[in-house]
Amino acid sequence: MILRLRTTALAVAELALVPACAAVAAALIFGAVVAVLGVDPVQVYSMMWLGGFGTWFSWQNTLVRAAPLMLTALCFALPAQMGYAIIGGEGAFVLGGLAAAEASHIFVAAPGPVMMAEMAISGGIAGAIVVGLSGALRVWRGVNETISSLLLTYLSIAIFNQLVEGPFRDPSDLNQASTYPVPDQGLIGSIPGTSIHWGLGVGFVACLVASLVIYRTGLGFAMRVLGGNGRAARMVGISAAKLTIGVFCAGGAIAGIGGMIDVAAIDGKANNSLIAGYGYTGIFVSFIARHNPLIIIPVSVLLGGIGASGGLVQRRLGLPYASVLVLQGIIFLCVLVAETLRGRGPFGRIGQQVVLAPDPLASS
Repeated sequence: MILRLRTTALAVAELALVPACAAVAAALIFGAVVAVLGVDPVQVYSMMWLGGFGTWFSWQNTLVRAAPLMLTALCFALPAQMGYAIIGGEGAFVLGGLAAAEASHIFVAAPGPVMMAEMAISGGIAGAIVVGLSGALRVWRGVNETISSLLLTYLSIAIFNQLVEGPFRDPSDLNQASTYPVPDQGLIGSIPGTSIHWGLGVGFVACLVASLVIYRTGLGFAMRVLGGNGRAARMVGISAAKLTIGVFCAGGAIAGIGGMIDVAAIDGKANNSLIAGYGYTGIFVSFIARHNPLIIIPVSVLLGGIGASGGLVQRRLGLPYASVLVLQGIIFLCVLVAETLRGRGPFGRIGQQVVLAPDPLASS
């Protein structure tokens, strides 16, 4: 019992220390950068706090941004359990939103729940195809999944632009090329008393379910075994091909549903606002959370808050909105550097003790 508690404490410490130290280092580096530009770093961080978490309005804006990040981060985190690094979440998110918008016009008189289910299924299928193709190419042709998913993302965005500006365009929308609006019964409402849409709940549930699947089921165990040693996984009868393609499709489907939620809850139609980089930021979120679905939730809120503060930083301090993206990039680089420290110094001692002990997150 004592050994189990000690192992759990070490695991939690190891999970928290690496990203915490990386965040502190990133804050210091970014502070030095803005100081060189002649801006007080303390003021910058004060504005970021105010814009992301300082008021109830800020919190609502932050949580709205966090919802799609949770889903796109899962698109990266699930294949990462098997040692794969895909960056196709952006393509799945964009085409998922477009498919959902078009699906809403198939049965325009359908009741709300039926139409939302129709949109979610369409968005999920579109996302599964985009990311699943990378898995199929990896299994059947040995194509690197990172390269193929990157190319498929560019292709997906090109297809999106071609369709939205061509056959799917609503001619009455003169300001911005968009699809026809989603019928009212297909729109996702807000949580009563707030401006936060119900997509945030979908993100929470998806992270919780993903955590249960990874750490409490045989499927999740098979994924981790395949990620740890592919040869050993095949020797115990795990079908690497089916598992790889299936998990890729599941990750893409989750990102595609994220695009559906963005269409149904934010704009009510598909247009260029879908290409906001949620798929790429989801990669940051997953890396910082170390691919743990439960940690993805607070990290999504943190990065959502940083993104939400960009406008205030721009208005009050004169820094460009891209400043918050620079901070996100520095955090990402610091996390990658911190990961290289595992096995060395204090991180190494903690990590070795955790590795020698049973998985503390596994079933009790």
